[in-house]
Amino acid sequence: MTIPTQMSLQGFIATAPELTFTGKGHARFYCRVGIEQHRKEVDGSFTKLDSVYCDLVLFDRAAERAYPRFKPGDQIVASGYIHEYEQERPGGPSQIREQFVARRIGHDCARTRYVVDRTPAEQPDPPTNEMTVVNEPAQAVGI
Repeated sequence: MTIPTQMSLQGFIATAPELTFTGKGHARFYCRVGIEQHRKEVDGSFTKLDSVYCDLVLFDRAAERAYPRFKPGDQIVASGYIHEYEQERPGGPSQIREQFVARRIGHDCARTRYVVDRTPAEQPDPPTNEMTVVNEPAQAVGI
């Protein structure tokens, strides 16, 4: 059995995220993401190069949930795919552009300190004739 995988992107939020809605009412999250680049030198050290930037988008519920959670400078990891499209340029030839369409996005836990809220989402009350289970929140460990 093959392990299902997806393309991923690791970087930082470079511009303030925008939340817009398509003509059909679908939410669209947009921001520019910077991807740090390094070159390994002969002596084993690394030289930091200029960052590469790309457009990142999310759609629908993922877009609505991501918008209040991310700001410029946040280190992120996202999985999804690259979408190429043609952009018309006024008075000139069209240009092929690409954007990373994220299906999932989160803060990079190797580079971000945070607390996980494990409060259950709204759930129905358990039946009274079954055993009661108590979930105590786990202690967060700082990095």
